[in-house]
Amino acid sequence: MKNLILFGGILWVICFVFHIFFWKLFDWKNDLESLKKVNKGIIQVLNLCLMLCFLIFAYVSLFQTDELLTTSLGKTLIAGMALFGIFRVIEQFIFFDLSLFRSKIVLIGALLIAVVYSIPLFS
Repeated sequence: MKNLILFGGILWVICFVFHIFFWKLFDWKNDLESLKKVNKGIIQVLNLCLMLCFLIFAYVSLFQTDELLTTSLGKTLIAGMALFGIFRVIEQFIFFDLSLFRSKIVLIGALLIAVVYSIPLFS
């Protein structure tokens, strides 16, 4: 289980790095200009807050692995990370075009997170 959680920590780091590049990947400098200032701000703040969550999830997965696996608080965090992945999978079907390659990659990543963190809960 420890290696599974460590792998999950690496997945969170990948999520963090992916989100760093959102401004360039999705041309936010130009694309968000059509939004009201408040909506432009909301999107960017949500992305930055997600990035912080990813770093926290990565840290506890990589450096507090034993605590995650052996304490009730750790199990709660594992459940939260599993739910994050599950919700992200569901949202991928609702909000994104799954015919796009990048949407499929994000779906696979979210599925991996859901599985990696669900397994320790039921073992």
